[in-house]
Amino acid sequence: MTIAVTAASGQLGAEVIRKLVASPSAGPVIGLVRSPEKALGLGIEVRPGDYGQFDQLKTSLTGVDTLLLVSGMDAPDKRIEQHRNVIEAAKAAGVKKIVYTSIQGPEESSSFSPVVQSNRQTEADIRASGLDWAIGRNGIYIEPDVDYIESYRARGEIANSAGEGRCGYTTRSELAYAYARLLTRSDHDGQTVNLNGTPITQAQLVDYLNGAFGTQLVYRAMSSAEYAADRTAELGPFFGAIIAGIYDGIRLGANDTPGDFEAVAGRPHQNWDDYFRSLTT
Repeated sequence: MTIAVTAASGQLGAEVIRKLVASPSAGPVIGLVRSPEKALGLGIEVRPGDYGQFDQLKTSLTGVDTLLLVSGMDAPDKRIEQHRNVIEAAKAAGVKKIVYTSIQGPEESSSFSPVVQSNRQTEADIRASGLDWAIGRNGIYIEPDVDYIESYRARGEIANSAGEGRCGYTTRSELAYAYARLLTRSDHDGQTVNLNGTPITQAQLVDYLNGAFGTQLVYRAMSSAEYAADRTAELGPFFGAIIAGIYDGIRLGANDTPGDFEAVAGRPHQNWDDYFRSLTT
């Protein structure tokens, strides 16, 4: 069985490929990427895979049995059409199964909701494709908070609009393991699964970061409007609104799910004590 992974040069796509290559149950693995030269270090066959180029995608998907469609990063309306392009090209090329990396989050009432709704539309398009399918809804990556530790240290706090809401974080490595299973097994075909670890609050996240990095951070809850203005000032209106909406969604409970990770992966998600302990070794 030949498996193709889109966005192969991205952090999640590349990690999925590494997990597949290490898996005894995976056959040949092909990476699709807009600029193939960016993925040459993966040690697999790399083909062009621009979500906007139907003919290119159809050619690149020739001989592929199962496809991982990694959700794009464009604006919601453009993303829907780009994903449809990939789905239709997969059908035309004879692909038998699509696995899609969707997201958890608020489907309404936040500035992140249009992004979530665009993912839900792609989920519907995949279900209607006539192909075998499996859909994973990712929890929020925890790595950005780890990568941001020096900025947090300088400020002495983590401040956002999540309040006391709990968030089912995950890691790229754990997601990649779960997606490798969805790609190589049929147990969850025709299912939509939530992929995340044990939900935690921002105050708990601060405690974990303090323990791992020796910081003395505190958590400060901000209003939705205050945090949106803060993120927009730093990131611009598009990404600022997205980030603010994600944390509003956490406050609203959209990311507080026990998840299906263990059922998919065949083992529990790495617990947060072990994860943060690993950062100090």
